[in-house]
This record gives sequence, structure tokens and C-alpha cells, in this order.
Amino acid sequence: MKAVVYDGGNKELVYKEIPIDIPKADEVKVKLKTAGLNRRDLFIINDASHTAKPCVLGSDGAGIIVDLGRNVTDFNRNDEVIINPSLGWKSKERAPVVPEILGSPTDGTFSEYVIVPKENLTLKPSFLTWEEAGVLSLSALTAYRALFTKGALQKGQHLLIPGIGGGVATFALMFAKSIGAEITVTSRDTNKLKNAKKLGADRLLNTNDNWKQALEENRVDVILDSIGTATFSKYFDVLKPNGTIVNFGQSSGANINISLKELFFSQFNILGTSMGSKEEFDKMIQFITKYKIKPIIDQNYPLTDYRKALARMSDGLQFGNISLTIDL
Repeated sequence: MKAVVYDGGNKELVYKEIPIDIPKADEVKVKLKTAGLNRRDLFIINDASHTAKPCVLGSDGAGIIVDLGRNVTDFNRNDEVIINPSLGWKSKERAPVVPEILGSPTDGTFSEYVIVPKENLTLKPSFLTWEEAGVLSLSALTAYRALFTKGALQKGQHLLIPGIGGGVATFALMFAKSIGAEITVTSRDTNKLKNAKKLGADRLLNTNDNWKQALEENRVDVILDSIGTATFSKYFDVLKPNGTIVNFGQSSGANINISLKELFFSQFNILGTSMGSKEEFDKMIQFITKYKIKPIIDQNYPLTDYRKALARMSDGLQFGNISLTIDL
């Protein structure tokens, strides 16, 4: 099969022919039709310490079952499925020390076929196109756990999403809007702010605005942070007492300075999250089905144009998710 393979030892990313095994007893082989990009793909490529064996990149994907292990009875050949890339994590209460995610070191979805454990598949909801199904899993699961398991967001609460534009942020906006939360988003890009408005954002702020002044009369209950260094210093200025910051990334850097006095006097909560469990994945699928939530597709590329797709993500140009078409 053809696949996009990253060799961490040689720092080489190539599209080439590689072999594929047959599924083991509890595994399923899927012919992929679409896959989705995530910033995790860039982190793997840009990690100078990454020396793991060569692997196929990609965490998100959707396709058609073509082969089943002998113990698989809950799926059939030709079933249309979505892949949950969170491996071996069953319960939301029992987070792993380090989440194992499809796409490194386990071969991922930037390929014509992939083999995954049977518990990492769910039937594709009929209202989703192949493009939408292929970009769904990682960003939607991350957003669901961040908002509802960690942030405990409720109807009527005020959510702040700094740096609107990426897959997790756009899912979070749509999820929060569905339950009736109030939403403020920020960006330096006026087009991204306009797009967020169309999705239901109640308030738009430029990243360089005075957030404290703008939100003085309407502080926020939950902040969904993936930026880190560049914006973290603003959060305590706009958070309500007993408010919560949920962090799932560090796109501008990992080091922050905080005032412990402000932290304990105002009873703030700072929580970390990454990916999610099978339990949360199943609930997320039920949630998007109930509210008919569809991913925002920014751009679609053929698998052979993977470099262009990764460059668009690296440059921060996308609004929503970037997809790869694999059905050649």
C-alpha cells in the first residue's frame, strides 16, 4: 500500500509503498477513504528528540472494513466506520500516564489501509460525508473532554476560546453553542473572527485587544487554552472567581508565569487534558448525532499533496479541519 511515512531517525517524510499485515484476532483492517490532519502531526515531525522507528503519520480517518480478525463479531465487511485514534483508554476516570495515539509510534491513517483494534471503530453516522467523518475524531474528542469532562461547561455559562481557527477550537464553539453557552472568541485574523460569528460566537475580540476592559462586566466561567505563553497572562484578568482554565496545547510556548496569590484568592482551577477515552468518544458521537454537528472543512487535498496540507496547518491559515482524500 502507499503511505506517508516519517522516519524520525533520518528526519525524513516520504510517500512510498510499504507492506501491510493481516488483522490479528481482535483487529480490523480498514480501507481508508479520508484522513484528517492535526497539530500532533507537526509536533511529531518537528520534535528534534524523535528517534522512534519509521511510522505512518495520521490519527484521524474513516473508511470501509475489508477484513476482520477471527474474534470480531460486532462489525462486518463493507461497514462504513470512523476510527477513534485513542488507543487502550477505556474510561474517562482512568487516564493513562501517557496517552497512546494512532500515528506514532503505531502506524496511522495517512495511508490506503490501516489496522486497528475493534474497540477503536464506530459506525459512521449517515449525516456525515466521508470528508467530515475523516477529520472528526481527535479534535472532536479533545474538545468534548475539555469542555464537558474537565471544564464541566453548563448552559448559560460563559466560555472563552482564545485563538479560534483550529479543529478543536471550532468543535468547542459548536459544542458550546449547542448546549446554550455564551461564547467569546479571539484571533488576530478578522476573517477567522467573521467565520466564528457565523458559527454562533457571541463576542469577538482581537488577540491584541484589552480583554480585561472588554470583559469587565461579563467575566468568563471557562477558558479553553491551547496557546500557552502568548496569552496565558491575560486569563486571570477575565476569569470569574472559581473559574476554570482547561489547557490542551502550547502553540506559542510551554512556559508561563502565574500569580499564586490570584490563583488561591480567586479559587481558580487550572486543568490539563489531552485526547479522551472510548467512553467519551462514544458520548461525543452521540452528541454530534443528536445536534447534527458537522466538522468545518477548511481545505481538502489528495494524499499525495500531504506536504501542502501540512504547510497550511503549520502556517496557521486554516479555519476548521484539513482533510486528505485517500480513495485512489
